[in-house]
Amino acid sequence: MGRNRHKSRHTKVVDIVVDVEATGPSPMTHSMIQLGVVASDGKEFYGTLRPLPDKQIDDEAIAACGLTLEEINEYDDPQETMDRFFDWIIENYISEGYKVIFWSDNNGFDWAYVNGYLHYFCEHNPLGWSSRRIGDFYAGLMRKRAATAQWKRFRVTDHTHNALDDARGNMEALVEIKKIEAMMNGDYNPE
Repeated sequence: MGRNRHKSRHTKVVDIVVDVEATGPSPMTHSMIQLGVVASDGKEFYGTLRPLPDKQIDDEAIAACGLTLEEINEYDDPQETMDRFFDWIIENYISEGYKVIFWSDNNGFDWAYVNGYLHYFCEHNPLGWSSRRIGDFYAGLMRKRAATAQWKRFRVTDHTHNALDDARGNMEALVEIKKIEAMMNGDYNPE
C-alpha cells in the first residue's frame, strides 16, 4: 500500500533548503545519516538516520562531520526519520496547497539521497521531480557562470557539517540572494 499522492493546486510557494550528511558519495552504495531542512517560513526539520546495514561507510565522510561509527550507529531508525520527514512536508506544506521548492548547496548530492530515501522508505517523494542549486541561482543573477561559490559569504551560521547548521546557513544566504534579485528587479522593500 503506497502513500497518498496528495495532489493539490499550488496557491502558495515555500522554499526549503536541505542539507544531507552521508557515509559517502552515493545513495546506491552509502547511507544518509543526517537530514536538515529549513523552510522560508522559519520551520525546521532535523533527523538522524542509522546507516543501512548493506551500505558502505567511508571513515573520512563521517570524520568530516566530527562523528564516529559508534555515534552514528546510535542514530534513529531510517524508516522512522523518513516517515517523520514525509509527514512534516505533507502536514506543513502539501496539504496546505504549497508548492515546495527544494534548494541546496549541492543538489546533485542532497537531492539524490532525499529522493532515493523518500521513495525507498515512503514509496513516494512529495517534493516532486526537481531541485535547485543555490550557487547556480547566484551565478545567474551575477551573470557569471563561474561565480558558483561566492554566495557562501552570505551565510551567518557556521558551516559545521551538521545538516541542520548547514541548512540554516544556506537559507540565510538564499534570503540575501533573493534580496539581490528583488533589488535588481526593482521589487525590494527593506521593511
